Amino acid sequence: MLVQDRSSSAPKSPKGPKSKLRNTLQNRFSEAKALDFSTWFSDNLYKIITVLLLIATVAALFFLRNVGDTAALLCFETQAKNLEKIQFPNVNWNSISPITDKSPYVNFRTERWIVVSVSNYPTDSLRNLVKIRGWQVLAIGNSKTPSDWSLKGAIFLSLEQQAQLGFRVVDFLPYDSYVRKTVGYLFAIQHGAKKIFDADDRGDVIDGDLGKHFDVELVGEDARQEVILQYSHDNPNRSVINPYIHFGQRSVWPRGLPLENVGEIGHEEFYTEVFGGKQFIQQGISNGLPDVDSVFYFTRKSSLEAFDIRFDEHTPKVALPQGMMVPVNSFNTIYHSSAFWGLMLPVSVSTMASDVLRGYWGQRLLWEIGGYVVVYPPTVHRYDRIEGYPFSEEKDLHVNVGRLIKFLVSWRSNKHRLFEKVLELSFAMAEEGFWSDKDLKFTAAWLQDLLAVGYQQPRLMSLELDRPRASIGHGDRKEFVPQKLPSVHLGVEETGTVNYEIANLIRWRKNFGNVVLIMFCNGPVERTALEWRLLYGRIFKTVIIFSGARNPDLAVEQGQWEQLYKHLPKIFDRYTSAEGFLFLQDDTILNYWNLLQADRSKLWIANKVSKSWTTVSTNGNSDWFSKQADMVKKVVSMMQAHFQVNYKESMTDSQSIAIYSSEVFYIPRRFVADFVELVNLVGGLEIHQKVAIPMFFVSMDSPQNFDPVLSSMIYKQKPPTNNSSTLYSAQATAVHPWNVSSEQDFIKLIRIMAEGDPLLMELV
Repeated sequence: MLVQDRSSSAPKSPKGPKSKLRNTLQNRFSEAKALDFSTWFSDNLYKIITVLLLIATVAALFFLRNVGDTAALLCFETQAKNLEKIQFPNVNWNSISPITDKSPYVNFRTERWIVVSVSNYPTDSLRNLVKIRGWQVLAIGNSKTPSDWSLKGAIFLSLEQQAQLGFRVVDFLPYDSYVRKTVGYLFAIQHGAKKIFDADDRGDVIDGDLGKHFDVELVGEDARQEVILQYSHDNPNRSVINPYIHFGQRSVWPRGLPLENVGEIGHEEFYTEVFGGKQFIQQGISNGLPDVDSVFYFTRKSSLEAFDIRFDEHTPKVALPQGMMVPVNSFNTIYHSSAFWGLMLPVSVSTMASDVLRGYWGQRLLWEIGGYVVVYPPTVHRYDRIEGYPFSEEKDLHVNVGRLIKFLVSWRSNKHRLFEKVLELSFAMAEEGFWSDKDLKFTAAWLQDLLAVGYQQPRLMSLELDRPRASIGHGDRKEFVPQKLPSVHLGVEETGTVNYEIANLIRWRKNFGNVVLIMFCNGPVERTALEWRLLYGRIFKTVIIFSGARNPDLAVEQGQWEQLYKHLPKIFDRYTSAEGFLFLQDDTILNYWNLLQADRSKLWIANKVSKSWTTVSTNGNSDWFSKQADMVKKVVSMMQAHFQVNYKESMTDSQSIAIYSSEVFYIPRRFVADFVELVNLVGGLEIHQKVAIPMFFVSMDSPQNFDPVLSSMIYKQKPPTNNSSTLYSAQATAVHPWNVSSEQDFIKLIRIMAEGDPLLMELV
C-alpha cells in the first residue's frame, strides 16, 4: 500500500574549515598497518556478527512473505514491533491554532452531509444520492480516481485539493484507499456539519429519504420523542450480537462479527427499552448485498448469481446497552455531531478491517458520554457486483476482533476529558497490538484537527457499566419475535419449509449451542485455528483453543498437554452460563450429528474403548507408572468420602492405575464444581493428563452412570498413511487418529465429513 512519505530530504553537507578536513584526511591515511587475516578478523568481529544477523533477519522476512504464511508473518512482525517502546503522544490541547479555510467553499455552510469515497466515474447510485433533498454530497478522491471526475451537485476533493486543506491527518493517509474519507469528515465539520451520513457509491437510499427510518433529528420539533427497543443486559457475559437476526435473517452475519459467534442464531428471549435522543451513531441495514465478510460471501453461493437478501422493513429499530457491541460499517451509517470524534478510519490495519475496528473503538468511547448505537431497518439497497474482497483484506478482523471486544468492554480510564480518553484508548490498543503506533499518532493528529476546525468535544458522563445493574422485572420485559425471511444459508435457499440440511443444523445448534468446545492443538495453529473455529463454531457456543505456544493474534491460549486439565477451571469460570464443556484433541474428529441422543447432564468418556482406556499395573512397569501411582494414592487419600468411595469401587486393584488417552470427554455443568475440587487436590503434583482425567471421572461418578455415547468411536493406535478414508465412518461418534496440519488437510476432512453434514461442502 502506497503511503505518503514526507520525511525524505537531501543529505546535508558537512561543514568546517578546509584545513581541518585536510588534517583529518592526513591522520586517517598517515599510518599503513600491516594486517594479517587473524588480526583483521579480531578487530572487526562485532561488525561481522552485526552484518550476519542483519542478513539472517532479512532472509527470514523474505522467506515468510514468499511462503505466504500470513499468520506466521503477522506473528513475526507483531513480536518485532513489541520490541519497540510505544511513546504516548504529547499534545498541548490549549495551544492548537485554528486551520484557515483556503478552499473555494470558504463561505459555504450546511448541517447535513453525505461523505463518499470515489475511485471511478460517478455511478447511478451516486447520482441518486445527489438528488436527496437537504443533503450535500462530498466525494473524496484517491490515486485511482479519474482526473476529470465531476458530478453536478457534489463537492469533489482531489488528492491535490486535500493536500492543500492544512489537515494534519493527510500525512498519514494512503493514496489509494477509501480511508481518505477522514479528510472529508473534517472538511464537512469545518463547513457546519451536524449530521454526517457515511456512505458509498454502490447503494441507493430506499425511497430517496434518509429520514424514513433514521433519526436525523434528535432534538427539536422534528425529533421523534419515543422509547426504543433495546437488547437485554440480562447476560453480562454477552458482549456482541448479530443484529441481522432481529431483522429476520438468522442465517446471515455482518462483517466484523467474531466467527465464534456466527452459530448463535436464536432470537431474543425478551428486550428492554431506552429513551431516545442519544443514538449518536445510527447503523442502517442494507438490502440486496448486506455488509457481510468474505467467509460468508464465498461460502454462501452456489453459483455466480448476485446476492439479493431482504430484511424486514417493519421490524422496530433496536438499541444496544453499555457492555454490548455490534459491527458498524462506513457505508450506511449516520453520525451525529456528539460522535464526530468517532469517524476516524484507522490506517495501519487491513482495508476491510478499518471501519469495523473504528466502530468497536467508537462504541466503547460512546459510553463515556452516555451515547449508544441503534440499528435500523433497511435504509439502503446495495447492489452485488459479484466481486467479494479476499480473505487477506480482512485478516485483522478474523484474527483479532473477538479479543478486541473483550478488551474494550473491560477497559477503563480515569481521564477527565473525552479527547484524553480517546488518546489513552488508542495508546492501549497500540500496546495490545490491535493497531500500530502509526494509528496512535494518527489519532493525535485527528483530535488536533477536530479542535482546529472548531469542533467542541462533548462532556463526559458516568459509566453505567460500573454501576450495579438493576434486575429486569417482568413488567420491563418487552416481547418481540422476528420474522424468518427467505434467506441464503450455506449456499442453500431457505424457504418457509426449512430445508432438511438446515433443519439438521438448527437441531444440532439447539442441542449444543450452550456447550463450550475446548480443543488442544498439537499441530500448527497458525494454519488450522481459524478452520477449527469455522467447522465447530457453527455447532457449539464457542471454541477455545489451547496449544503449547500462546498465539494472541489467533486467540490461542497456552497450555502444556501433560497437565492441561489444570487450565480447565479458568474456562469454567469464564463461561458460567454454559451447559457443559466438551474437550477434544485436534487428532480426533468429532461427528457431532451422532451426539444428539447423549445425555448432556451426564459425564461422557470413552472408557469402553479398550485401546483408549486401559488399566495398568505398576508391578513390573517403568518408574514413570510407579511415580504416577504414588501421586494418585496421595490425592485419593485427601479426597472427600464420596470421591474416595467412588474411586475405590471402580479401581479395586490398589496396585493399578487407569490410563486414558484423553482425546475426547465431556463435563456437564453439575460436575464442574467436583472437577475443580479434584484439580485443587492435585495442586503442584505433576500427575499426567492421561492419569488425572480417568482418576477424576471415576471419582466424580460411577462408570455405570457414564453416558455410553463415545463407545462407538473408531480408535486406532497407529495412524494410517495419508488419512486413509477407510478409517473414517460417518456413523461413529468420533474418529482417531486424524491429522490436520494444513488448509489442504482441512479441505479433505470437510469433504469426507460432508457424508454426515452435507452443508459442509459449502465451506470448500
